[in-house]
Amino acid sequence: MTKNFEITANFILEKIDYKPEVGIILGSGLGGLATKIENATIIPYSEIPNFPVSTVEGHSGNLILGTFGGKKVAAMQGRFHFYEGYGMDKVTYPVRVMKFLGIKTLIVSNAAGGLNPKYATGDIMLIKDHINHFPINPLIGKNYDQLGPRFPDMSKVYCKDLIKLAKKIAKKEGIKLRKGIYIGSTGPTLETPAEYNLFRKFGADATGMSTVPEAIVAHHMGIKIFGMSVITNGSAPAKPDGETTHDEVQNVAGKVEPKMTIIIKKLLETIE
Repeated sequence: MTKNFEITANFILEKIDYKPEVGIILGSGLGGLATKIENATIIPYSEIPNFPVSTVEGHSGNLILGTFGGKKVAAMQGRFHFYEGYGMDKVTYPVRVMKFLGIKTLIVSNAAGGLNPKYATGDIMLIKDHINHFPINPLIGKNYDQLGPRFPDMSKVYCKDLIKLAKKIAKKEGIKLRKGIYIGSTGPTLETPAEYNLFRKFGADATGMSTVPEAIVAHHMGIKIFGMSVITNGSAPAKPDGETTHDEVQNVAGKVEPKMTIIIKKLLETIE
């Protein structure tokens, strides 16, 4: 299996003359950041050996390599989801490849439903922790010791130093930030009122259909992780008078994306 990661990584590295330092995964409606990457090399997922192909509207399906915030980056303009029918090995495959590309830090973003009643549509939440509500863990199966330990500790998945730095940047830029817990589940259905209540009792502040598997795999490999959620809709019963659509999610994410881009760019300019 690790041979596949090497084959994919080598294909990508042949297109550039450097090794990326930072990986970025852009969620639904958040692909605009990719247009800000300088000296970009764009590789469609369909051309990358062993890569799956994104099937969801709002996920362009390109790997973009270049410079952003003064750092060499590999940005996924669109990700893969369990609900698309992919196994966890495929959902997390690009994160494994990023390790072989040389990244040491992973920035993950997503569009999420708000669970915390204090949150409003358009808020940005820094992820301080997550709850894995998927029916499977991406590390189930054979463990490759060269990638990470059989039983990784998950008490410190999201980098506190990067969270602290992002809060300072946001304050200076006049951007309001929340900090909370993200719960990931399969989808593709949005939450029922009963599920909303259950997730809230779990202690989650926002919910979505991604990020958790990617974070688990990245942490397994010793990659530093920073995560952000754009609250694109209030989950029922916070929104009792209307249904949420995927178009609405994309529209809200698109409007908030410039703020998220500022934070990520300033973050990369600051870190070593």
